[in-house]
Amino acid sequence: MTKNTAVVYIVDDDESVRRGLSRLICSAGHNPVSFDTAESFMENITNKTPACILMDITMPGTTGLLVQKQLSERGIDLPVIVISARDDDEIRQLARDLGVKFYFQKPVDDNALLDAIAWVLCSKQQDRVFGG
Repeated sequence: MTKNTAVVYIVDDDESVRRGLSRLICSAGHNPVSFDTAESFMENITNKTPACILMDITMPGTTGLLVQKQLSERGIDLPVIVISARDDDEIRQLARDLGVKFYFQKPVDDNALLDAIAWVLCSKQQDRVFGG
């Protein structure tokens, strides 16, 4: 991993989704780190930068939205992009309220997802440079 390579955490209970997203993330020059449960992700997450999180909402056990809340409570400030089969106004609003940066419905367009990742990573870098 080069020093400019971002870590993209992938949290999804579907192995084929994790595998596909990992390939896509690698093709963009980033380092994918995947987890099959929210619990294993929360046990291993650090405030490593540059990084972002791709997360499913509906998973067995802890939901993606609860993870977002727990990250905030722990002071871990990494941008979250939700990728979910669930798509309703209430869930989208709750995700926005919790600070989710982007919300995509599965299946997600690869280019749109890569653009969102680039945007959150660039925004995070600018926040560090400009004190945001």
